[in-house]
Order: sequence, then C-alpha cells, then structure tokens
Amino acid sequence: MEKIVKVGVGLYIFNSHHELLLGLRKSKHGRGTWCPPGGHVEYGENNAQAAVRETFEETGMKINPENVKIAGVTNDFFPESGKHYITLNLTVCGCEQTPRIMEPEKCAEWRWFNINELPEELFLPVKNFLAEHKLSKLL
Repeated sequence: MEKIVKVGVGLYIFNSHHELLLGLRKSKHGRGTWCPPGGHVEYGENNAQAAVRETFEETGMKINPENVKIAGVTNDFFPESGKHYITLNLTVCGCEQTPRIMEPEKCAEWRWFNINELPEELFLPVKNFLAEHKLSKLL
C-alpha cells in the first residue's frame, strides 16, 4: 500500500433553520456514518471550488463559492484502511435548496439535522472537526 496523505474537503451546509445537511455513507470507506458533502481536492482547485464541485456532484445543489468559508482543518488517519487525509472543513449558511441523491452507490440519503441533535455515527473527519469546533459558532 502506498503511504501518502491526501487532501479531502467537506462542506458543512446550514439552512435558515440552523440545520446541518449530512449524508449517510454507503461506500466501504466510512460505511454507515454521516458526513457533509465532500471528497478529494483535484489538481488546480482552490478550497471553495473543490467543496462546491463535490457538493454539486453528490447533491445537485449549486453553491456560490463566494459564500463558502474555511472553518478548520483536521488530520484524519483511518487505521482500518491505512488511509490518511488532511481535511479542509468549509461552511456555507442560508442554503434553502433540496439535496438529491446523485451518487446512489455512495450515499443512501441526505437529511437535515438540528445542530444539537446530530446522529452518533459520524464519519471520522466530522468527529475530529466537532471535537474542536461548536457548530453554533459557525452560523
């Protein structure tokens, strides 16, 4: 196995009710956990471009990159798979679009959660991010 560190991105999308959009992962990497739209940063992309592209690919939602803000960075090592990511965690507020399942092989559902009632089964980068940041301060 090649030992490299990849750059990931996650976009924490909040609606006007201060709810957070999370998807239930189906892929082997993180199956059964919840996370915001996200994925890998591609060559030549800036942080917001990567987050907006991944969000559109996964949910069909069109986000203006000018409204996206960096909220924090996590260092995420997955011992079970040997994968290692530096994850850029970004936010956007006031989104009123309805997400669709655009990649059914990767995501079982998208759901809006009250920020004080998140599911327990969170993807490792989300757990690491929330250990350092309160969602209420990101709104």
